[in-house]
Amino acid sequence: MKQGVIFDMDGTLWDSSDHVAKSWDQVVRKEKNGLREITREDIQNVMGLTMTDIAKTLFPMLKEEEAIALTDRCGEYENAYLRMHGGVLYPRLEETLKILAERYPLYIVSNCQKGYIEAFLDYYGFWKYFQDTECFGNNNMGKAFNIGLVVKRNGIDHAVYVGDIQGDYRASKEAGVDFVHAAYGFGRIHEKVPAVAALEELPKMLEAVFSE
Repeated sequence: MKQGVIFDMDGTLWDSSDHVAKSWDQVVRKEKNGLREITREDIQNVMGLTMTDIAKTLFPMLKEEEAIALTDRCGEYENAYLRMHGGVLYPRLEETLKILAERYPLYIVSNCQKGYIEAFLDYYGFWKYFQDTECFGNNNMGKAFNIGLVVKRNGIDHAVYVGDIQGDYRASKEAGVDFVHAAYGFGRIHEKVPAVAALEELPKMLEAVFSE
């Protein structure tokens, strides 16, 4: 039986909200003459949403097509910005990835724009730990669909999705995979689920989940 661990990005592997906010604010100031300030809190509040929903949330004063186009341009600049500046990794991330990669194939599924996961992997040299990735920006499909897609194309029999917000849990349920809550991240889960308070707890927790 092939086991696999699929990770969310924001609030699970890293916190890029400061640099994402800075990059988006630069685009909005330049293109829309300071239509609104983009803050760290704004970005944290929409992380985990699809880019379409982010556009509607951050730019409700614009027509939907214009808001989506602006969001796409912000995302493109954000990718370049993160390739130069990175983000804030959660403590002991690489040490934990090394341990897990020796036991399981690892994957990433996010609701982000195309190029965001790649910017993360490029900046930190983490390609060696992950066997496949998928995101909303590649196919305009949500997280549940993309979790299922990664499971299917990699022939995974038993998958666990590691995420930090309620939407991650809902997506894992819809995709029919197990879930572990990254409780150190951005959100809470209303249901009782396996959870870790720090990344270094993850190997032991996954061992328990896979043995059930």
